[in-house]
Amino acid sequence: MVEAIAEPAAAPPLLELRGVTKVYGEGEAAVHALRGVDLAIQRGEFVAILGTSGCGKSTAMNMLGCLDAPTAGEYRIEGVSVGALPADVLAALRNRRFGFIFQGFNLLSRTSAIDNVELPLIYAGVPRRERLQRAREALALVGLAGRESARSTQLSGGQQQRVAIARALVSRPEVILADEPTGNLDSRTGAEIMALLTRLNQELGLTVVMVTHDREIAAHARRHVVFRDGRILSDAANERPPS
Repeated sequence: MVEAIAEPAAAPPLLELRGVTKVYGEGEAAVHALRGVDLAIQRGEFVAILGTSGCGKSTAMNMLGCLDAPTAGEYRIEGVSVGALPADVLAALRNRRFGFIFQGFNLLSRTSAIDNVELPLIYAGVPRRERLQRAREALALVGLAGRESARSTQLSGGQQQRVAIARALVSRPEVILADEPTGNLDSRTGAEIMALLTRLNQELGLTVVMVTHDREIAAHARRHVVFRDGRILSDAANERPPS
């Protein structure tokens, strides 16, 4: 009798929320930001998390980026629960695995582009020569080669966001978490930033998770997860993302 060959176990999702609830405050003042959310994101996906203000989408992103912890439920990275990890291990995990992009750029206005980009590597204790090399590479990757010495006040809004993206890339993360990355940009510049994020996803294989309320911006993602009142209302593939 020939024994059946067992199928190899499927790899766990890169990021996974399991029954996650988040409550801020207590009693009558309690705010239920998330209400039992289940969400799995595979390596290499480009996911847009959509919804109106207060729907829970930014709270979900904070969970995914290890910036916040669930009130109940579990968050796993590659099948490993992060809830019991010590604060220093969690911080190292966050800094190594994730790059963050925000609506407001969050650049130091009196310092150069390269100084802004190398900042995460200073905190990580990377030697200066390597820091500068990696910062230059990251700036070139986002189309800012030659602008290393420019201060934030000398750059347009789109260029500032490119510096912020370079800063997110300089630590060589696996995941980019972008919270309303085009919110402070005009439509043309926003489209350029989305084209850049799409290229990083397709050419470098980076997993991109983006929070937005804008359907036109979300159209660049290959999957749409819609939140309403702390719950996932729908989760579906985007059949016609821009080429």
